[in-house]
Amino acid sequence: MPTLIFAHGGGLDKQGGHFDHSDGTYHCHKEPCFSVHDQAKKAYEDAEPGTYSKIYDRDDWPHWIDADRDCQDTRSELLIATSKVPVKFKKLKKCVVQQGKWYGVYTGETFTEASDVDIEHIVPLAHAHRHGAADWTRAQRQTFANDYDNLLVVDDSTNRSKSDRAPHEWLPPKKSYWCEYGKLWEKVKDKYELFYSDQERISLNKLAATC
Repeated sequence: MPTLIFAHGGGLDKQGGHFDHSDGTYHCHKEPCFSVHDQAKKAYEDAEPGTYSKIYDRDDWPHWIDADRDCQDTRSELLIATSKVPVKFKKLKKCVVQQGKWYGVYTGETFTEASDVDIEHIVPLAHAHRHGAADWTRAQRQTFANDYDNLLVVDDSTNRSKSDRAPHEWLPPKKSYWCEYGKLWEKVKDKYELFYSDQERISLNKLAATC
């Protein structure tokens, strides 16, 4: 379980800072915390939603890809892997999934039509762009966009209601999933060394308290 509550001194996180749960603030003590914290502040002050040091363009994040060239792209591979029953395909070539049985962790609902579910980026692409990925190469963006650690099968309406919002702006409707959601969010951001805003840290601390 990730550590979401930090103390002074030896309790610094990977950025070199800590969350002070006594007053709900986040403090930097060494680099790279000072630099990334300043970047985050400047990004929120100077940029419109969806922008960072460069304009965010979803087309710059290649997905879904067919990594093993078997005609099944990342979406199809994840639908196959997570279906509770053997899936059915649209055509005999078995490239595109049509039916299966998927449990939506955000709502607790079950879906049988592939057209009713989306592949959700836990940490949205636009959010990653604003928090350290603006200068990534196209190859790095492709890796992030197709990383199974950052993907969930959810219903399309819930995915779209989330958009590119962070935990302090949006949470899954199913409250019993909040603990897991917080852990997954931090796992992905730490894996790719994306920086956090103060609001994120406060929200993640609250999510940890539900575990």
